[in-house]
Amino acid sequence: MVLQGLVAYYNKVRSEGDPRTKDYLFVNDPKYVIMAALLYLVMVTVGPKFMESRKALQLRGLLIVYNFFSVLLSLWMMWEMFASTFLNPEFNLTCQSNVESDTSPNTIRLVDAHWWYFFSKLIEFSDTFFFVVRKKNNQISFLHTYHHVSMLLLQWLLVKYVPGGASYFGNFLNCFIHSIMYTYYMLAAVGPHMHKYLWWKKYLTKMQMSQFVLIFFYCSNAIHACKDDINNTFFWIHWFYMISLFWLFNHFYQTSYNTKTGDKEAISKQE
Repeated sequence: MVLQGLVAYYNKVRSEGDPRTKDYLFVNDPKYVIMAALLYLVMVTVGPKFMESRKALQLRGLLIVYNFFSVLLSLWMMWEMFASTFLNPEFNLTCQSNVESDTSPNTIRLVDAHWWYFFSKLIEFSDTFFFVVRKKNNQISFLHTYHHVSMLLLQWLLVKYVPGGASYFGNFLNCFIHSIMYTYYMLAAVGPHMHKYLWWKKYLTKMQMSQFVLIFFYCSNAIHACKDDINNTFFWIHWFYMISLFWLFNHFYQTSYNTKTGDKEAISKQE
């Protein structure tokens, strides 16, 4: 009975969703994101044990290229979202409804950008892979793992059910933050001689927390102002999700920067 219920629910999820993203890669069938999330958790669990008796890999050149690519991708996605929302006079920045029949060029441009943003969450699993093979296990924290898995699943839900529309706001802000974050990690990968120029890492964490606050208030306003039921469902999900991220990032900030031990640890994480 339980198995039959799960199969029925699985088929129901496959048959639902926004028709505009039905044929986008990895969107229609949930098995792909479920498998990706499970494989990621296996990597996080088994990877450090596998590397225990092996020499850490030195990937400086690859890391520089990867982070540079991530900066460019973040900036491009941010521009696509900005151009199709802020530069679109017909777009309601505070409460844009999700209209499944809207296939105008600007809307499809935003939907495409949203899919790329979702896909970038798969690419970002590479962050953890590099930590594993470089034996930087101190960076594979609960916050790191929770953030990567939850963002993939959340963005899959958004691009399947409410692509574009009011869901643009968090993605747009996060692309901006990630362009700065990957710039930081690109510079850190250059070598220890760059560390004296990377004093602003703590401010990057503050920016990340500020992002969560802005999205929290955006969702709070949208919940009361918007009359779109499916949008409101995801606004509530985002609302609670922002609380969890702010709490976890604030804990990281207090641990890393408000103690002498934390300061030393923050410096070592740059290497």
